[in-house]
Amino acid sequence: MKRKYDFYVGRKHAILISFCIIFLLIISKLFSIQILNKEYKLSAENNVIRKIIQYPERGWIYDRNQNLLVSNQRAHDIMIVPYQLNPKLDTVLFCNIFDITKEQFVQKLKKVKKYSHYKPSIFLKDISKKKFADIQEKLHLFQGFYAQPKYIRYYHTESGGNIFGYISQVSNEQIKQDRYYISGDLIGVTGLEKSYEKILRGTKGVERKVVDVYGKYQGPFNERNNDTLPIKGKDIVLGLDIQLQEYAELLMKNKRGSVVAIEPNTGEVLCMVSSPSYNPSLFVGEQRNKNYRDLFLDPNKPLYDRSTSALYPPGSIFKLINALIGLQEKNITSGTLFKCNKGWNFKSILHIGCHPHKSPLNLRQSIAQSCNAYFCSTFQKIISSKKNAALGIDNWAKYTKSFGLGQTFDSDLANNKKGLIPNSDYYNKIYGKKRWGASTCISLGIGQDALLMTPVQMANVAVIMANYGYYKTPHLIKNIEEGLQPILFEKNYCKIESKHFKPVVYGMETAIEGAHGTAKIAKLNNLKICGKTGTAENPHGDDHSIFIAFAPKKNPQIAIAVYVENGGWGSDVAVPIGSLCIEKYINDTISNISLEKKMINLKIKY
Repeated sequence: MKRKYDFYVGRKHAILISFCIIFLLIISKLFSIQILNKEYKLSAENNVIRKIIQYPERGWIYDRNQNLLVSNQRAHDIMIVPYQLNPKLDTVLFCNIFDITKEQFVQKLKKVKKYSHYKPSIFLKDISKKKFADIQEKLHLFQGFYAQPKYIRYYHTESGGNIFGYISQVSNEQIKQDRYYISGDLIGVTGLEKSYEKILRGTKGVERKVVDVYGKYQGPFNERNNDTLPIKGKDIVLGLDIQLQEYAELLMKNKRGSVVAIEPNTGEVLCMVSSPSYNPSLFVGEQRNKNYRDLFLDPNKPLYDRSTSALYPPGSIFKLINALIGLQEKNITSGTLFKCNKGWNFKSILHIGCHPHKSPLNLRQSIAQSCNAYFCSTFQKIISSKKNAALGIDNWAKYTKSFGLGQTFDSDLANNKKGLIPNSDYYNKIYGKKRWGASTCISLGIGQDALLMTPVQMANVAVIMANYGYYKTPHLIKNIEEGLQPILFEKNYCKIESKHFKPVVYGMETAIEGAHGTAKIAKLNNLKICGKTGTAENPHGDDHSIFIAFAPKKNPQIAIAVYVENGGWGSDVAVPIGSLCIEKYINDTISNISLEKKMINLKIKY
């Protein structure tokens, strides 16, 4: 009997000990939660502590002469926490203060409630500093609403919209890819804002405020010991010359096309005009969505960056490349003469026309007067010098691509397209193997047929001519705090020996300085310009007007390409615009005021 009693006593003590241990564990855990672990304390107090994200000031953007182009200004988003809303909210007063309709209020409220009842989200965004000053003292009347300070872009120029790009609210997909962002954050979407997003955006800070149940500010939390300060984004300096950019945009007003200028020695873009363009300030403020919609629906496509994305036939400016290939392959010399019988003829079945000029011409004269027959004959020799046309065209394409054509530039140029340099595969697919020859694609000799280039690529050809055979990758950036990619400083040599550039550049000089040059309207008394005109056939209307050039001839400072859609002959529109831009950049003055006025007032109908 005693053994049974001892068993029950032992069991009783074991149970009591177990309960004591469990009790001690619970006490220890509560002590840890309530006394030692501050995270739970913060969580418990979240209903009276509001976490305000302190957005950093986005990095500023300067041009090559330290002119400030893009900075920031203070603004606010009006945030909402739906579950904190007062059921008796005076919506009429709210709508009057914030200048919105009741229908807009209801629509926005449905949208935020769909997102979350408990998490804060943006109700009204980009309230300007001036407007916020009038409403901030009344905001406490509306329980569940509060202001979130932020920075929005401020532009010191109306030009360069295609270069700067714009920022917009981050998407859900972007939030998943980068945990830096939360809903409502801004991110670079296009242009430089996108290319240098991680450099420009900076680092967020956090401020914690104590508020009452109505959302009214009571004071800082924990003496600001839990707050962190935002860190401003890094500034960047561009190679851009904003005065040249603004001037080129003025000349291109009421025209479609592009002007791209590059500094030959560095590859830095001096201007990159896409016309028609837009004022970058249109993407800032409360009307940004409406402005974007209007620009998107505009039939002239101002949002389309023609400088890097438009693919055009290069026309006669491509004759320079064919001349260099012919010299390198010893198909021609600088003294080679070709006859021009009102153009180029092949067995009386194919004719490529040409404008009237004396005949025959040598290489210099043919470049200066842009003789089609000369370069059709040159191209025919290039292709026919190999065993068959396929080998000839592939050899030609190899040289051509070494000029940076048929490929994109690995730099900060947004949306730059490859263009098209056809090879034997291209023509085999169209005609079949061994069913085509040099005469089939003879228009390549004068920059037509399947050839397609962007204005940036055309300007880069002018750079190669200025440098007698090499280029540095075209880029917008000049300097950032973290340094530049080494690739931007490397020289990219084309497959043409430097010695062959001399007679071709001489021809470009004669095109402007010679009595019969096609670009003689560009001649300046105090500045030696070397250039080449181009006229590209357009099956949909008037021909396109083209001009590439560099200046001065010795120690070139600028290389430029001008492409004006439906502008007619190269000498009609593109040459005057190019010449004016060169003079503006180098001399900062214009000698031919009447020509300047004519180009500014010229309107081309499309």
